[in-house]
Amino acid sequence: MERTEWYLEYEIQYNRPGLLGDISSLLGMLSINIITINGVEHSKRVMLLLAKHDEQITRLKSVLDMMEIIKVTKLRKPKLRDKLAVRHGRYIHRDADDRKTVRFVRDELGLLVDFMAELYKKEEHKLIGLRGMPRVGKTESVVAASVCANKRWLFVSSTLLKQTVRSQLIEGEYGNDNIYIIDGIVSKRRSNEKHWQLIREIMQLPAIKVVEHPDIFVQATEYTLDDFDYIIELRSHEDEEITYEPIENNPFGQGNSFSMFDF
Repeated sequence: MERTEWYLEYEIQYNRPGLLGDISSLLGMLSINIITINGVEHSKRVMLLLAKHDEQITRLKSVLDMMEIIKVTKLRKPKLRDKLAVRHGRYIHRDADDRKTVRFVRDELGLLVDFMAELYKKEEHKLIGLRGMPRVGKTESVVAASVCANKRWLFVSSTLLKQTVRSQLIEGEYGNDNIYIIDGIVSKRRSNEKHWQLIREIMQLPAIKVVEHPDIFVQATEYTLDDFDYIIELRSHEDEEITYEPIENNPFGQGNSFSMFDF
C-alpha cells in the first residue's frame, strides 16, 4: 500500500530535554516515518510524516493530545505552504483580508523563489501578480523560480536588461512550459496596439503569466485584480509601503523622482 504524507505542527508548552526524542520514539512505535523536521518561530516545530494507514495518524493525534508539554496546532495532508514551512523554517504570510495575497520580505527571497517554482510546476493557466518597489528583486525572483521549475521565461515587457516591449512571438515561444513575464508599467507607458494584441493572445494561452505591477496593468486593460489567481508582495522590510505615487506624479521620469525604469 502506498504511503501518504502528513503535516504535523505543534507548539512547545514546556521545552524539556528529550522532548523531540520522545515524539520520535512515539512515531517509530506507530510505524510512522519522519521525512523532514524543522523549527518555526520560537516555540513551534513542524514535520512531514509518512504513514501507510490513516488509523496511524488518528492514534498519533490521540496520544499527542494527552501530552501537556505540547499543543498540536495542525495535523493534516500537507499543503504547499506546509511543505515550504518545513523546508525553510518560515511561514508564508497571507493577507488577512485577501487570502490570495501572499507577502514576503527581501531576506526571504529563497522562500519566495521556492514558492513561485512550486506554483510553476503544479499550476496551469494561472495569472500571478507581483507587487514591489524598485530594486527589491522582483524580476530576478521570477527568473530564478523559472530556472528552479525547469521552465523557459520570456519577457513580453521588461526593463531588466534593456527596455523590452514585444509585439509578436516567434515559433517556439508558444507553449505550456513557458513563463510569460509582463511589466505593467512598461506596457502601459511604452507600448502600442500590437503589443496589447500580443498580451491578449498570451492571456488566452494555457500557461503561467506573471505581471509585475498588476495595479498599473489593470488600469490599461480590461482585466481586474479579481482575475489574478495570486498576488505576491515583495518588500525590503515588513513596514515598507508599496506605492506608485512617484511615477503617477512624474510619469515621464523627469527630475529627481523615480523614473519608470527604476521599477
